[in-house]
Amino acid sequence: MSDEFSNYYADFLNTTYDCVDRIILNAYFSLGHNPGGFRIWWRNLRGSEDDLTNTHLMRFAGRMSRRIRAFGKGNDIPVIDCHYGDRKHKIAEEYFPKDHDFVGVFLILINRAPGVVWHIQRSENGGISHIVKRKPLPHVNHYSFHIMDPDWGHITIKICGHPPFGAQIMLNGHEYIARQARKKGIDFIKEGNCFTSITDANRLSLVADTLCSMNTVGRLRQVCERWIYTSCLCFALDMVEQERSRFHYDYSVYQVEYSRNLLFKKGGELDQIFQGVVDRTRHQLNIKILRTIFGTKERPSCIKNRKKPREEVVVERPKYNLTVFKLHFGKFTVKLYTKGESVLRVEVIVHNARVFSFGRSLIKFPKIVSTLKDILNRFLDQLNCIDYSCISDNTLEELPLPSQVGKVRVGGIDINKPRIKAVMEVLIELAMFPQGFSSSDLATRINAKTCFDNRNYSSRNAAYDLKKFRGKSLVNKIKKSRKYRVSPEGLKTMVALFTLTEKVIKPVLAGSIKTKKGPKPKTHNPFDIHYQNLQLEMKNLFKTIGIAA
Repeated sequence: MSDEFSNYYADFLNTTYDCVDRIILNAYFSLGHNPGGFRIWWRNLRGSEDDLTNTHLMRFAGRMSRRIRAFGKGNDIPVIDCHYGDRKHKIAEEYFPKDHDFVGVFLILINRAPGVVWHIQRSENGGISHIVKRKPLPHVNHYSFHIMDPDWGHITIKICGHPPFGAQIMLNGHEYIARQARKKGIDFIKEGNCFTSITDANRLSLVADTLCSMNTVGRLRQVCERWIYTSCLCFALDMVEQERSRFHYDYSVYQVEYSRNLLFKKGGELDQIFQGVVDRTRHQLNIKILRTIFGTKERPSCIKNRKKPREEVVVERPKYNLTVFKLHFGKFTVKLYTKGESVLRVEVIVHNARVFSFGRSLIKFPKIVSTLKDILNRFLDQLNCIDYSCISDNTLEELPLPSQVGKVRVGGIDINKPRIKAVMEVLIELAMFPQGFSSSDLATRINAKTCFDNRNYSSRNAAYDLKKFRGKSLVNKIKKSRKYRVSPEGLKTMVALFTLTEKVIKPVLAGSIKTKKGPKPKTHNPFDIHYQNLQLEMKNLFKTIGIAA
């Protein structure tokens, strides 16, 4: 275990394992995505450009549809037209082959979605004057081929019916690990998309680590090319046409999920620990929207016309009785949720690998996984700092004193000032940002708060305050960038200071000077009992040292 959160709760765990979960790759014909390259491909395919018209392009889509439906009818493979809101993975589960040794296509689903469609403009003399992509992208038929692969289990290849036949390949890392573990004789119990019991966790972890190595690039390319040409593209271009037009797919990474699974000894301990973590940390993360959904008939993503901000903390309880703790940061999402009775899964998702500066081609897959693992470790470390914060003995005395940042002398930090308190509160929230934060991010969120003054808080003010926090080693600057990151020790200190002032000192002092007591509550919350005891002791302390209470 390489994170503080897992180490802290290690006594309650049987074992842990990391796994690359969902993998979505984009397959694209690079020559067909620019006008000149598309004309070259058409010449190779048809011999000339005389019949390069919108009508002939539409005929490609119609021919592909007829071939797929005829193939399904002739081979007893269901071909189903889906409608808006249909959960295609639920439909696929109903048609899973009963024979565990089955290999090949077992279901084809058709749905409409935006796709690239070329528009051909010809001049009066018949020559091609312009080739453009239709914008906005029109909704066209996409064909999802559900396939059973001997190494990867259930895979899905979704292909567009119009040239250049862009495709997506959806894979499941847990299925791959399960099949490889069986080959190696590792015993396990798998419920859905999770291992709930493992006899040899070390050997299973070694199998899971194979998805993080450079060899994974070859495995991914192999499984894609095993099916995409012979089972999907062949309905649009037969093998002779593929070879004559030199049609060949390249692959890039679109989405990846990386998860850490904590297997608890007892389900009751898991529920108690997880609910406690959610309750203790969600307030400190400055929740924009907190939704508790009870008994919904379908997942929230099926709700029509619902705009959801991408920077938020969400607690959900759907109908399948799971508590899902989500944190959205742009194209990244981190989730904590329970799987089965005794598994806590922590998952980081990149929704579009374009956000990575080092690229998203298939050869970058191991680096993308490594980056997601680092994000997951930092998140769990920061979560543990917020969950159980601490403060050293001399911190309160040293914070107001001036400090040095490089050759610049900066002022101290007075936590009693509203501006510093607001900055500290926002820094606790920004600590979870996967790729750090800038001074403008701090200024934007400070301006959203009107708790300390009505003046505009600029990026220059934020940079000055950040230098103060850097002087106390509460915030570190990321090398070769203009972004910052809250240090683990700094986060513990700020959370402890914020908790002490807001949740301990203020309530206790407010209760200790209260003269009139209200009616006794019928039910006693554990927090109320602790506060009553503290208030009683504070009154006795004030009386002893001679302070009127």
